Amino acid sequence: MRNFFYRISSAAARFMYGRNGSDQLNLALAAVYTAVLVLQMLLGRIYAARLFLEAAGLALAGLALFRFFSKNLSRRQAENAKFLGWWYPVKNRLDGARQRGRDKEHKYFTCKNCKTICRVPAGKGKIEITCPKCGGKIIGKS
Repeated sequence: MRNFFYRISSAAARFMYGRNGSDQLNLALAAVYTAVLVLQMLLGRIYAARLFLEAAGLALAGLALFRFFSKNLSRRQAENAKFLGWWYPVKNRLDGARQRGRDKEHKYFTCKNCKTICRVPAGKGKIEITCPKCGGKIIGKS
C-alpha cells in the first residue's frame, strides 16, 4: 500500500514538473472564488444575480486552473509580480491601520500636504505638530 501512494505522488510530481503551480495570485483567485460562492448562496433566489455569479465563479475557477497548470512560467511569474506590486501596498496600508487602531497610547495624524502619518502621545490636549517630512503644521487634539 505504501508503494502505491509513493508511485501516485511520484507521478503527480512528474506531471507538475515545469508547470506554474500555486502562487499568491492563484491564492487570491481562490479567495475571490470562495467569496463569489458565498454570495451565490446568499443571493441564490435572485435569478439574474445567480447567473452572473455562476459565470463569474466559472471564469475565476477556469483562470486559476489555467494558471496552475500553465507551462509558460515567465508569463505567469510576470502576472504574479504585477499582482503583488498592487497587493502589497494595500496589505501594508490595512496592516498599518489595524496596528494604529490597537495602539491606545498614541494618537495618529495624517499630514494634509504629503499624507505622512505622524504619531504623538495620547492625552496631551490640543497640540500643534510639525510634519517631519514636509514641515507642514497639523493642529489637533491628542
